[in-house]
Amino acid sequence: MQSPREPARAGRPRNSQIDAAVLDTTLAVLDASGYTRFTLEEVARRAGTTKPAIYRRWPTRQHLVLAALARRLGEVAVPDSDCTLCDLAECISVFVAAFDRMPPGVLGPLLADCTADPGLRGDFMTMLFAPPRAAVEQTLTRAIARGDLRADLDLGLTLDLLGSLVHYRALFGHAATSDAEIERAVETLLQGIATDYPRLVEHSRQLQGEPEIHQLHP
Repeated sequence: MQSPREPARAGRPRNSQIDAAVLDTTLAVLDASGYTRFTLEEVARRAGTTKPAIYRRWPTRQHLVLAALARRLGEVAVPDSDCTLCDLAECISVFVAAFDRMPPGVLGPLLADCTADPGLRGDFMTMLFAPPRAAVEQTLTRAIARGDLRADLDLGLTLDLLGSLVHYRALFGHAATSDAEIERAVETLLQGIATDYPRLVEHSRQLQGEPEIHQLHP
């Protein structure tokens, strides 16, 4: 009689300390060397582990970098002050803050490295692009519900308008985005999408007083 088959042994449980050490080291190497000079050998050496151990967790260096950048990005707060003018300025700041957390010179080459693989490109969009966009979308939806923005607003297009200035400058690195430019961008946008733009300016002044930045608004 055939003996009963022995149950398969479970593999070694994944060591979360190694995961954290590799992700933290990945960020340190990206900060120091950028993406084009990033190597798994350097990460393994600094983290005190091996390349096979890294590959068991992340199948490619792109997957590892995406996971590390998503760790640094963290949870994105949703602007919600009941002041649409203030919140939209903060929405642009959400995009600015997301890019500011990224090591310089990494996002452009990483995106180029992910583009040929639909799965990797999808991961890039889901892990790095989508979180700030989703936060800003919630802010816009609440402003529509308050009656501050038009009910027929194209949310996708408005999200692109809010983020495009930041994305363009972050990817090409030719200019920073100042508070004054954010305010002017919000003014230009709201004049097209607000139900009553002068009322939003007045409401903002009542809540915030008369900060100097509001002198930009007529």
